[in-house]
Amino acid sequence: MSQDSFPQAAPPSAGAWNRHCMPMVRSAGDFFRTHWDELRHGAAVVGTVICVGAQPRYWVRTMRNLLARQILAIGVEPLGFVFVMAVFVGISVVVQLSFWAGEAGQSQLLGPLLVAVVARELGPVLINLVVIVRSGSAMTTELGILKIDGEVRALEAQGGDPFLQLVVPRVLGVAVSTFCLTVVFILVAFASGYVFAAWTGKGSRDLFLFANTLSGAVQPKDVLNILAKTILPALFASASCCIGGLGVGESVTDIPHATQRALTRSVAGLFIISAIVSVLTYL
Repeated sequence: MSQDSFPQAAPPSAGAWNRHCMPMVRSAGDFFRTHWDELRHGAAVVGTVICVGAQPRYWVRTMRNLLARQILAIGVEPLGFVFVMAVFVGISVVVQLSFWAGEAGQSQLLGPLLVAVVARELGPVLINLVVIVRSGSAMTTELGILKIDGEVRALEAQGGDPFLQLVVPRVLGVAVSTFCLTVVFILVAFASGYVFAAWTGKGSRDLFLFANTLSGAVQPKDVLNILAKTILPALFASASCCIGGLGVGESVTDIPHATQRALTRSVAGLFIISAIVSVLTYL
C-alpha cells in the first residue's frame, strides 16, 4: 500500500492561527506594555523625588517634620522585630558557615562567605521584604483613603503640592529607613552568630580575629552592592505604593486591589533589581 493512500493532515490555515494564537500574542503584548508603563512611571517618580530632595529650598520645617515622621514609623518602630530576626539569622547562618568552613579546613573562606550570604544577599532582601509588607501596604491604603476622602483635592485647593508633601517624604523615608535597618540587621546577625558560635564551641572565641576576618573580606564593590540592593528597591517599592494609593478611583473597594498590585510590583522589582545589581557588580 502506498503512502498516498493514507490521509494527510491538512496544514493549519491562517484563520486557525488568527483564532488561537493571536489572542495569546495580544495578551502577552498587553501584559508587557502595561508593566513597562508602570516601570517607567515608577522610575519617573523616583527620579523626580531625588531631584526635589537634592534641592535645599524644598526642605522647610514642614517637610523635615514629615520626613522625620516617616522615618520614625518605618525605620524605628520595627527595630525590635528586625533585631529578633537578625539574631535567628545569625544563629542559623553564621554558626553553620563557621562550623562547616572549619570542618572543611577552609577557615580563610569564612569572611567572604559571611559577607556574600548575610551582608550582600540576605540583609537587603529580607529588610526590603519586611518594609514592603509592613509599610508598603499601609502607605498604599493611607494614600488611597486620602484620595477618596478628598484630602488630596483639599491640599491642592489650599495651595499645597500633593507630590511634595505626600510622596517625597514617604519615598525618601522608606529609602533611609531601609538602609538603616539593613545596617542594623547585618551587625546584629554577625554579633549574634559570633556569640552563639563561641558559646557552643563551634567557632573561634577570638573576637578580634572574627572582626578582622569580616573586615578583610569586605571590598569596595561589596559596599556598592549593599547600597544599591538596599536603596534602589526601597525607592522603587515606595514609589509604586504611592502611585497605587493615589491612583485609586472613587470607591473604597478599589483600595485592596491597588494595594495588591503595588505589593506585587514592589516584590517583583526587589528581586529584579537585586539580580541586575549582582550581574553588574560581579560579572
